[in-house]
Amino acid sequence: MLGLSRTVKKGKTVAHEFMQIRASAEGRLVYIALPSGQKETTFTLDSAAEGEVTFENPQHDFPQRVIYRLLPDDRLAARIEGMRNGQLRGIDFAMKKMPC
Repeated sequence: MLGLSRTVKKGKTVAHEFMQIRASAEGRLVYIALPSGQKETTFTLDSAAEGEVTFENPQHDFPQRVIYRLLPDDRLAARIEGMRNGQLRGIDFAMKKMPC
């Protein structure tokens, strides 16, 4: 599965990120993030339950976890979180299915 995010300010794309979920060579599910101007980072599936998955990479600076939750009404909640300066920090992203 492939994904793309863009940060747009005043009508111009100022940042982007390519994302991929796939099976690794070892057969585990991984989430791969490639933010603009940075190197690729791989997160390994840590847990999967009904409507929720968590990928982790404890060695990454930030985030160390990527979490997706399926919500009612064709909505999806994504959260990146981890330790930064000794404190747990997180950023939430709300998404809704839209027609193409």
